[in-house]
Amino acid sequence: MEESDILIHNCTILPMDNREPIKEGLIAIKNGTITYAGREAKAPRMRAEEIIDGRGKVAMPGLVNCHTHLAMTLFRGIAEDQPLQKWLKQTIWPLEAKLKPRDVYDGALLGCLEMIKSGTTTFADMYFHEDQVAKAVEKVGLRAVLAQGILEAGVLSLGEKMLRESVNFAKKYNGYADRRVTAQLGPHTLYTCGSSLLRKVREKATELKVGIHIHLAESEETVNLTKQKYGLHEIELLEKIGFLGPDVLAAHCTHLAKKEMRTMAKHDVKVVYNPVANTKLAQGTARIKDLMDLGITVGIGTDGPASNNNLDMFESMKIAALLQKQFYKDPTVMPAQTALKMATIDGARVVGLEKTVGTLEAGKKADIILVDFRKPHLTPVHDPYANMVYSARGSDVDTVVVDGKVLMENRRVKTLDEEEVMLEAQKTAIDLIKRKAPVFKFIKNFT
Repeated sequence: MEESDILIHNCTILPMDNREPIKEGLIAIKNGTITYAGREAKAPRMRAEEIIDGRGKVAMPGLVNCHTHLAMTLFRGIAEDQPLQKWLKQTIWPLEAKLKPRDVYDGALLGCLEMIKSGTTTFADMYFHEDQVAKAVEKVGLRAVLAQGILEAGVLSLGEKMLRESVNFAKKYNGYADRRVTAQLGPHTLYTCGSSLLRKVREKATELKVGIHIHLAESEETVNLTKQKYGLHEIELLEKIGFLGPDVLAAHCTHLAKKEMRTMAKHDVKVVYNPVANTKLAQGTARIKDLMDLGITVGIGTDGPASNNNLDMFESMKIAALLQKQFYKDPTVMPAQTALKMATIDGARVVGLEKTVGTLEAGKKADIILVDFRKPHLTPVHDPYANMVYSARGSDVDTVVVDGKVLMENRRVKTLDEEEVMLEAQKTAIDLIKRKAPVFKFIKNFT
């Protein structure tokens, strides 16, 4: 009889590999790794210290949020109904200038709690004081791909300083928290980082063998700024300086011509589609079908809670699919299964973890969520993929397992005191607003 740490039985499994949904399924976990995921009737005899009853539930890989700024939970609802540049210059950047390490920790803990409660097990984050995000990840048990942000904004010494900090973060935290943290470098975007700095980022990322997380072609205004300065589109400039590669995670990409898309495909750049944030800030809709037709791997992100207002990947999946259908005026664009792949295995590819997570199969890390289908809005079940994308909500997630450890069961989070986390974040957010802001030169350059 085979020994396991955890058995999840009586569930339907959406493995998100090449297999069809598995009814009456069994998942076995040993030492943080899936050892079996298939029909219970075909499994070898097993016993385990912990048995989870999956009756009425659907098991699937934990969701992968490919782009966010986690500590911006503190700014939720504070800068509403504004265009991007006003949103950044008048509200977000002045608030960020006040941030202290403890603020980021409190905001990150709140974000981690929200993600556990809504089924995200892996997220890619770019922000400041990223060591505090890493410590929050260590505490709660999630998996994360973290990048310390880099800004230059015309101040060369600032860019050099922030690059050093990002490199030092990557050296220290790559593999942190029992290897649940992967580090990247985080240049903000082309209009805040000059071409010389971006060359250095590319060199350091190659040297350290880490990825790069950057905002690209987010708005017509920012694309035009690059054209005015360099006479090139953002993608053309990045190709010219040798920046592009399969380790580049490009968030947004809402303003790309076919020429730029082909260049990205040539270099195997990964793209993150942020449908809610882009729609809320009226930045346009990324042409995901065109990108995917060229073979580009696309994941889904929520972006930060200041521009989205939540971290619910179920909501983002649904809106991702619906927006593409509307944009192309074709209801066959982005079927439910495609959207779910973007939030699981394709998302894992985007953040460079496809060998670790993204599917439920033997040998992968046990990052698993159970969604309770015993709900009126999830009944009946004709197509579990359609139910997941078009009907399910983050609040339907019942159980979350990461790295073989149960983080939430029966909606109860085991690694955090939920009330305490929310109370501390509320206090921190109020204090942050009242706090006097230091005057930073880079903010002056953009106001």
